[in-house]
Amino acid sequence: MSALNELKRRLRPGQVYRRKDLARWSTAVDRHLRQLVGEGRLEKVSGGVYMVPRQTRFGASPAAPEKLVETFLGDDRFLMVSPNAYNGLGVGTTQLYNETVVYNRKRHGRFKLDGRTYDFRLRPSVPPRLTEEVLMVDLLHNLDRLAEDKSAVLPRALARARTMDRNKLAKALRDYGSARAERLLEPVLAPQPVAN
Repeated sequence: MSALNELKRRLRPGQVYRRKDLARWSTAVDRHLRQLVGEGRLEKVSGGVYMVPRQTRFGASPAAPEKLVETFLGDDRFLMVSPNAYNGLGVGTTQLYNETVVYNRKRHGRFKLDGRTYDFRLRPSVPPRLTEEVLMVDLLHNLDRLAEDKSAVLPRALARARTMDRNKLAKALRDYGSARAERLLEPVLAPQPVAN
C-alpha cells in the first residue's frame, strides 16, 4: 500500500487534524496534503490545520467548532463564549455578535478557522464550563466591548448579580475575574451587616 493510500485510510470524515499528526502516516506529508486538498478529501482550515469534509444530503458539513478549536490549540483546556450569551442574563443586552471568544492557555489573537473568526484570549486558568456566574464575571470584564450603552447595562448587571449565589459568584470572580470585574462586584459581594 502506498504512503498516500495509507494516509487516506486513516482519515475520518468530520475530523480535524494538525499537520504534525498526519506526518506520522506519510513519507512526504506536504506533497500528500497538497494532493488531498486538490482532490477535495481534505480542506485547509488554518495554517497547519486540516479537516476531512463530512458529506450530508445537504452537501459538505463543517467540523464542530469545538473540534476545530481543540485541534488548532492542541489542547482541550479552553472555554468558548459567544457574547450573544450575555443576552440570556436579562440585563438589557440584545446585540448579536458574529465572533466567538475562546479563553485558553496557549494562543492570543484573532484567527480564522474554516471561515469563522475566533478571538483567542490567554488566561492563566480557564473555567471547565460556562456557568451563569462565570458569564456575569465575563460580562463585567468586557463591558467596554459591548455595542450597548454600558451606563444602562451596568446597573442591571449588578442588580442581576445580587440575585445569584454569592459563593459561586465570588469563586468565579476569584478564579477567572479581572481587577475591573472585582471592583464592579465589590459592593455586591461585600459582607452584609448583621441585623440586631
